[in-house]
Amino acid sequence: MLAAVSDQASSWGTGPFDSDLAADFVDELEGLTCQQVIDVLDRAFQRVTNSGARVDGGDGAEAVAAGALVGSTLPDSRIVIDPDDGPGEPLPELPASLRALARLALDRVLQDGSEMATGWVDSADADQWRQEVRQILQALETPTGH
Repeated sequence: MLAAVSDQASSWGTGPFDSDLAADFVDELEGLTCQQVIDVLDRAFQRVTNSGARVDGGDGAEAVAAGALVGSTLPDSRIVIDPDDGPGEPLPELPASLRALARLALDRVLQDGSEMATGWVDSADADQWRQEVRQILQALETPTGH
């Protein structure tokens, strides 16, 4: 069964990379320098955190994908990116500020003003999606003692 978000381009599941938008976002990282990758991730989070009351579904999808990528780079992270979903090359070392910005953006994506949070046709898919985003947020938590 396809998981569809009402006005977003082709979602086929609830995972962070289960949409055409997220796949295109990851493809955008190919061939970029380390700093360019950091800038693209930063912009994905900034679009959500600076969006005002409403978070666009496309921006939300990119922020969730970016958050999963950032989370996957952390030591002892439980976020594992399928090689078919992630970038072809390993991500560079990411600044700690990107982790904090990712948390802010994903918190916004989960709120009612977010198309990603309110646009699910199937409530079971919505619940599964929220759980996956919360797992990414948990991975982005600053470990105690750091």
